[in-house]
Amino acid sequence: MLCNQLPGSGRDLSKGTPHRDQYGREKGGRGRLIGRTKGAMNTKLHAICDSKGRPLNLFVTAGQVSDYIGARALLSSIPNVDWLLGDRGYDADWFREALKDKGIRACIPGRKQRKTPVKYDKRRYKRRNRIEIMFGRLKDWRRVATRYDRCPKVYLSAIALAALVIYWL
Repeated sequence: MLCNQLPGSGRDLSKGTPHRDQYGREKGGRGRLIGRTKGAMNTKLHAICDSKGRPLNLFVTAGQVSDYIGARALLSSIPNVDWLLGDRGYDADWFREALKDKGIRACIPGRKQRKTPVKYDKRRYKRRNRIEIMFGRLKDWRRVATRYDRCPKVYLSAIALAALVIYWL
């Protein structure tokens, strides 16, 4: 027997069932980009910065998404530079090869699970603190730190506005 109502709810199913995709995202969209991590709900911000730590390009993903997704999205917008500094999350052979094809040397420490360790310039890697300082300054803006905005476009716009005021004005 076919029934158009959920038992005990009084909801008519012929008008459409509430899917995971029905709320918070249009068809083909990326949703709210809020994902569950070890601690709680979270969002990751991936950024390309210049040598002074000023953000040049930003990309937002859900918290549980791998850093490789952000690396793949930002790969085409990497400017013509000699070195790229990144944390362990961006350690992938395909990413290192893509950087080498662009003529960029990677200063990314290897993941701990790697069978063969990767050599990197430890002195140069210490300069990555400028990027961490940039993320800290962006999080000084309460709207960015607490993510009041549900829509990822509005949230990314708030981050871009904060970066514009902090670094470019």
